[in-house]
Amino acid sequence: MVPVVIFLRAASSVATQLRLGGERHVYLDFHYLRCALAELTFEDYRDSDNLVARLTLPNMHYPPERRVEVYAQAVRGLTALEPDPEKRLKYLDFIDIYAALDDNERKQYTQDYPDEAQTMSRFAERFREEGMQQGMQQGMQQGEARVLVRQLRLRFGELPEAAQARIAQANESTLLEWSERVLTATSLDEVLH
Repeated sequence: MVPVVIFLRAASSVATQLRLGGERHVYLDFHYLRCALAELTFEDYRDSDNLVARLTLPNMHYPPERRVEVYAQAVRGLTALEPDPEKRLKYLDFIDIYAALDDNERKQYTQDYPDEAQTMSRFAERFREEGMQQGMQQGMQQGEARVLVRQLRLRFGELPEAAQARIAQANESTLLEWSERVLTATSLDEVLH
């Protein structure tokens, strides 16, 4: 294993060793490879097939007037190299933070790269909507589970941990089925089996 330390900004020193300890003992001592992104040239990595290189383009060296182009190349790399929608959304935030486009640059990006801007906008919107729907579904399921637990406690007293765990992990249709059984069951086992 070779440790690598990546500096997002210019590194002030050229140290390549980390040594932790005190006067009597050294607890950690190793050498590492140093990579200061600000010392790398954007042009050398603008079309890289390496996702990490593409995501970190905004931290590399480039003329300020090319910030929008750098942002666009990072986003293009993200869409081409990362298939997972959750990771895409997370990495898009990373690119946004480090590119730090101002309002004028965002407008320029939308004008100069309309396809990419629209694709990422649609993707983010759809993914957020799906997340909201999943959150609502999960909230409803948790609410049904809470109601069932209250009904069971009123009917049969305190619930064993195993029963509470089963209820917490049950899907919506199972929770509804159990809720109906509460009305006629004579024991907790009758409800949950």
